[in-house]
Amino acid sequence: MRPFVPFFRNPHLLTIAGNYWRRKLDQQRFPVETKLYDTEPGVQVRVQYQAPEGVPVAHLILVHGLEGSSEAGYARSLAQAALEAGCAVHRFNMRSCGGTEHLSGRTLYHSGQTSDLLAVIHRLAGSAPVFLAGFSLGGNVVLKLAGELGESASDLIAGVMAISTPIDLAACVRELDKPSNRIYARRFVTRLKERVRAKERLTPGLFDLGGLDQVRDIYGFDDRFTAQAFGFGSADNYYATQSANQFLERIRVPTLVVQAKDDPLIPFAVYDHPAFSNNPNLRLLATEHGGHLGFISKTRPRFWLDQVLVNWVLEVRNKVPAGFVP
Repeated sequence: MRPFVPFFRNPHLLTIAGNYWRRKLDQQRFPVETKLYDTEPGVQVRVQYQAPEGVPVAHLILVHGLEGSSEAGYARSLAQAALEAGCAVHRFNMRSCGGTEHLSGRTLYHSGQTSDLLAVIHRLAGSAPVFLAGFSLGGNVVLKLAGELGESASDLIAGVMAISTPIDLAACVRELDKPSNRIYARRFVTRLKERVRAKERLTPGLFDLGGLDQVRDIYGFDDRFTAQAFGFGSADNYYATQSANQFLERIRVPTLVVQAKDDPLIPFAVYDHPAFSNNPNLRLLATEHGGHLGFISKTRPRFWLDQVLVNWVLEVRNKVPAGFVP
């Protein structure tokens, strides 16, 4: 594996560069097909599907982060690398994301919502092994799902990858509230509030918007809206029950976790979790630098992360017994 040499050593610059760096996705060579999946009565999710020539060696489902979508840069560049390696790619939009508020019934999404992803996985089972790649909040979703499935996961998925993942939601919300992270927190809160207002316009009476203007941080939003909308009661209970760190010991499929030690949004101490020593299915790849989803290399190819993930998928895929269909 090529070691990661960062374009910048400042984690904030890496984080911002990772978000805005231009990524290539060849939609002429690999045409995009939009698919809608029914995941429960009145709810659909949108998936952007692309396939290589011939029979794919694997299906790769990409799950975006908080207030992201299938058009996120990290999803586009990984899709390109995976397609070139012979994988079919499914860029998954979480419920109500990617312009799908009108498809999500009377609900939004949350950090531990795994049912929609599981519904899509069930639809893909058949022709090739299925791998999951989750970014940031999406990483929490894929790790949690793998843990929920436990021993039965291998019937559906061949492997899981999680990148820059807030496995302890409470600790990461506290980190986000630090003054040095104000720029990120403000952006997230603004977008979350906009989503609630947009959903309320589509479904009047769904939310009580009183007090929304006074929400200033993620904890306040989750306590006032997320926890109430999904029956968690409080933000504290929401974080305690939906954090992936509660499910790591139960994971029974090969799982790669990539995390930068200087991630400004995720204190690396949350990875001092016994599962990374006790569970042989987990592999933690920790880099000194990288920021939050900011793995931009000083030398070409710039997108170091994409090559790491694709190579890992192919390595695990080659160990799948011939004829195995998850």
